Amino acid sequence: MRAVIQRVTSAKVRVDGHITGSIGPGLVVLLGVDKLDSSRDVFWLADKTVNLRIFEDSGGKMNLSLLATGGSMLIISQFTLLGDCRKGRRPSWSSAAPPKLANSLYRDFISAVREHGVSCETGKFQATMDVSLVNSGPVTMLLDSHKHF
Repeated sequence: MRAVIQRVTSAKVRVDGHITGSIGPGLVVLLGVDKLDSSRDVFWLADKTVNLRIFEDSGGKMNLSLLATGGSMLIISQFTLLGDCRKGRRPSWSSAAPPKLANSLYRDFISAVREHGVSCETGKFQATMDVSLVNSGPVTMLLDSHKHF
């Protein structure tokens, strides 16, 4: 699984003009599912994300996690994170999970984050979405479960 994680002061996602998810301070997670991903990737990434210390403490140092701050998470499925642009000019999507597997693991990720006690909002799987956010810092991280195991 690949995730682009952005620390935000606020964010929302719209599908067909309707807001499907909106958060205040917290994290926006753009999530890409690889065809080789499993529950192991889901649980590692969920735990890593909610415990990632990228929020400032009273001394101005990035020492606090989403769990410590009580922030929320907006999770957006984004298969384009699996695009391979090394050859030619058109990305290859060959490593992206097929929709049935991707949706299942996306839902599992949402559940795993919620099991940590984090309030989550989401976009809509396989929909065209408009995501707007205020990146705080800016702080943006990239996590890839395949580079961990």
